[in-house]
Amino acid sequence: MTTQLPHNVFSAAPDWDEAAYTAAHLSPIPVSIRLNPHKPAAIDYASEVPWSTGGRYLSERPSFTLDPLFHAGAYYVQEASSMLIEQAFRQFIDASKPIKALDLCAAPGGKSTLLASLLKPEDLLLSNEVIQTRAGILVENMTRWGQMNTWVSNNDPKDFKRLEGFFDLMLVDAPCSGSGLWRKDHKAIEEWSPANVNLCKERQQRILSDALPALKKDGILIYATCSFSPEENEQMLDWLVKEHNLSSLGLQLDGSWGVTETLSEQCQARGYRCYPWKLKGEGFFMAVFRKNEGFAADQLWSGSSKMKVDEKLLKRTAAAFQPYLKAPFALLQHQEMNYALHPEHMQHWAGLKSNLYIKKAGTTLGQLLKDVVPEHDLATSIYLSEEVPRVHLDFQEALRFLKKEAVQTDKGYKGWQVACYQQLGLGWGKWMPNRMNNYLPKSHRIRMDID
Repeated sequence: MTTQLPHNVFSAAPDWDEAAYTAAHLSPIPVSIRLNPHKPAAIDYASEVPWSTGGRYLSERPSFTLDPLFHAGAYYVQEASSMLIEQAFRQFIDASKPIKALDLCAAPGGKSTLLASLLKPEDLLLSNEVIQTRAGILVENMTRWGQMNTWVSNNDPKDFKRLEGFFDLMLVDAPCSGSGLWRKDHKAIEEWSPANVNLCKERQQRILSDALPALKKDGILIYATCSFSPEENEQMLDWLVKEHNLSSLGLQLDGSWGVTETLSEQCQARGYRCYPWKLKGEGFFMAVFRKNEGFAADQLWSGSSKMKVDEKLLKRTAAAFQPYLKAPFALLQHQEMNYALHPEHMQHWAGLKSNLYIKKAGTTLGQLLKDVVPEHDLATSIYLSEEVPRVHLDFQEALRFLKKEAVQTDKGYKGWQVACYQQLGLGWGKWMPNRMNNYLPKSHRIRMDID
């Protein structure tokens, strides 16, 4: 690495080791993925990430773009340290009750897919991203993951003030100066400065102040950064305790994992640091809080009258899509498109839609014209019925399909089929005599050379 590392700028961080820090940044970057528990696949790995049930280390970094299993949502490429969030969920979330969770700064989707893997079907996860282009990427990754209980919104944190007391869990992986990821992103080293750290701290405080009203009383906040700076970590913990009356919660972690517990200077709030010389991962910080004030809102007032529904059309459409899913669903019709929601979540649609810009709700089914015209979301759903016709592709055929090319045009297939690789859906194709139309969305296609 040629970029010069700033020295002694993190000396105030607990257990800081300048020599170990420099050595770690000259060492190879660990490669890790997290498996999708709902899409089992044969994936070779070197070892397990000890703090994550689905976390796996790979012996080397493959070309994920050229792996059909990645496109099918069999795994997510995620930095191992950030998987520590699973421990916060398991130790402080009461999974016996329905959970409404918000991932406030969610793109590209690593922590959202992690939370989704831990939630029950009746739980609801809303993944939000304020930047529109990044929100589109978030939708793609949540679509690959394939769950019906995941929604995506594209809103500023201040918009969540309107959802007072609605969420049981709020994850804020706050925008930060990014020093914990310098080993992966050398350009970020040149952009770092104390002034930028303070700017990030102010942004973090604004984000939290805007969004915290949406967390119900006794709800759990998970705060995280990928920064080494105490200004963005321990000092933020003191601010959360003093300004928002939150209670710090301590995790029970295996000492062999190498995670460093830290206490904030003023309030002795607990935080957890991942240092790349102490564990197999990048720099990461996390803290967990319980909210002491506010109230709980089971539902949201939509602020609008109920829209008229063509009940006859609704029933006909629901019947047309029923064979495509092996799980019960409530049919939502919105702007000429049909969506499958978990029946428990239909009650939240009007309230969330009237307060937020919803980019994805449940599973997008498709349209009912003369016949069903299915959407990509349905092909990657973990609830796709076994009765839906499938075309099974080998590795090279799967890559060609993902290039948005025609495949297996001489096999006599007819009509809509899900193109699959190792039993997992990649997308839809429509077969006709001697040809097929590939309906993979352009945003999902492989653009690099596959030869």
